[in-house]
Amino acid sequence: MKTRKPRIESRSIDYVPLSERHGKAWHLWPVWFTGDANLATIAAGAIGISLGGNLVWAVIAVVLGNILGTLFMAFHSSQGPQLGLPQMIQSRPQFGYMGALLVWIVALVTYIGYNSFNQLMAGQTAHRLLGTDPKLSYIVFTMLSLGLALVGYKLIHKAQRWLAFALLAVLTIYTVGVAMKVSFPAEQLDIGNFKSTPFLIQLFSAAAYQLSWSIYVSDYSRYLPPTTGVRATFWWTFLGGLIGGVWMMLVGTAAAAFNSKLEISESVQRLGDMVFPGFGTITLVLALLGLLAITGLNFYGASLTLLSVADSFRPTRSGAGKRIVSLLIVAVMATSLALSATDNFMGQFGDFLHILGYLFTPWTAINLIDFFFVRREHYSVREIFNPRGIYGRWNWRGLVSYAVGFVSMIPFFKTEFFEGPVANALGGADVSMLIGLPVSALVYLWACRSLDIDAERKLAAQVDRNLP
Repeated sequence: MKTRKPRIESRSIDYVPLSERHGKAWHLWPVWFTGDANLATIAAGAIGISLGGNLVWAVIAVVLGNILGTLFMAFHSSQGPQLGLPQMIQSRPQFGYMGALLVWIVALVTYIGYNSFNQLMAGQTAHRLLGTDPKLSYIVFTMLSLGLALVGYKLIHKAQRWLAFALLAVLTIYTVGVAMKVSFPAEQLDIGNFKSTPFLIQLFSAAAYQLSWSIYVSDYSRYLPPTTGVRATFWWTFLGGLIGGVWMMLVGTAAAAFNSKLEISESVQRLGDMVFPGFGTITLVLALLGLLAITGLNFYGASLTLLSVADSFRPTRSGAGKRIVSLLIVAVMATSLALSATDNFMGQFGDFLHILGYLFTPWTAINLIDFFFVRREHYSVREIFNPRGIYGRWNWRGLVSYAVGFVSMIPFFKTEFFEGPVANALGGADVSMLIGLPVSALVYLWACRSLDIDAERKLAAQVDRNLP
């Protein structure tokens, strides 16, 4: 008699055996296209206009920023099929069994912060569309996204695929209709009206937004067979994330340029209704569904990260029950933050994206340099889960490289609360990511000169020889 597989995913932070690997590389395209096609991405695209920039230069900043951030995100995605592990647990070889707690705590803050912003956006939009109380909408929205995260990997992929088809149709109509029917103020189209601060803030906000997917991007490629290949995984992730990110951010850019005084969802709706009556509402509903899906992805990733933190103190067996408990914990934290938020959404969201860029720039450089240039894709899965294994409890190489990279960025920081001296001299422009990436990478490469990679590789092969 054929046994039915459980609907709720049982894997959490553990290795995915080859017998459970399935899917094709192109399946990643709808996940990341739809992942970016939501209300939060629209808000990210409106930041430059809200700071006094114009449409022409904001478009250029959005495109360049998305290319920069999505490039690193896609490289992280290519790690999933090779290792069969969630993204965050892969930080142990660079930072150590306990040292990886540094990036995991940062990741948890990211998940919780993003989902609280998502709840705020959902509450505002639901109130606009249905007249519901925003706080009640937070609760309903959270429960629906938790259901998606609870079932797990397969339902997330399926939901993103169906949404991708609908979003492609709506975004095409929206873009063509706005281009043909909407006239923007002349100053918004003046290429001579360049302002460096709004341009750079928009560029690096877009880059940080895309880079923030890196903390869990391989969670959604780890079930692919290892024969999928690094290049295929990279390109399908890159194209999905880039097209979805640029397209949806430009919806926000156009909406803000049309009328920067309106709340962003109202401006998107009005522009859509200019294409034909009621189309703005259709656009908002689909963007809200996209936001629901990505919030589910965030909860899923947050639960895996929380379980990784718990595993560092007390190794534990994976299971659906533990994942459910971890999901409830992060949901309560995100909802509590949303309920206590102020009305200054765009200002807080812009600062939040900048802080994410500061925190994840050193990590992404170290993680990718280690995977592609130091250990060259060769790791021991069993040793990653061994508290006394070859990667150590505290790996000074990764920790020192992270600290040096982060400190090197401080003079370039620009937020509402702090402005570094170099950023001040540049008129408030923040180029810290361009500093942190090479500094962290070079320091890590220098620190790894003393590693005996050949001996480590031989030991890893021996330890993992019976890995399923």
